[in-house]
Amino acid sequence: MARFVRWYGSGPLHLLVLICSFALTGYALVRLFAERPLGVAIWFVGAAIGHDLILLPLYSLADLSAQSVLRHRPERTPAVPWINYLRVPAFLSGVLLLVWFPLILNLSIPYQGDTRLPEDVFLGRWLAITAVLFAASALAFTLKLRRVRRAAHADSTDYRT
Repeated sequence: MARFVRWYGSGPLHLLVLICSFALTGYALVRLFAERPLGVAIWFVGAAIGHDLILLPLYSLADLSAQSVLRHRPERTPAVPWINYLRVPAFLSGVLLLVWFPLILNLSIPYQGDTRLPEDVFLGRWLAITAVLFAASALAFTLKLRRVRRAAHADSTDYRT
């Protein structure tokens, strides 16, 4: 087993799940291409171009900006890697916006018959979900920072005695 983990980099369960996900993806692609091959090809090329030429530079710039702004602070406390506590809620909020932007930005035909909701509730709910995501991330960061500080304080008191 150790030889397999050293060769593959993870356990056999990870490999099995990866193979199953590839099989499911292949099945979905075969089914989609059977119904609308041109539409799927256009969507795939558009998604690749949209991601590589528009989204990647935008979120890379946002990430570098956040790191450069928050990098120049004094290190009085034990260092905790903080950037992922900012990246994760921003990513999840961005995915929600990307998927639901016609409803959030009120650009779609009325969906009230399908959702039973008026059109003006989606922006507020997306903002509320975004606020909850960032608040949960801030709470997780605070708890991690507290644990690290307690561990550092315990280590410093152990060395004094």
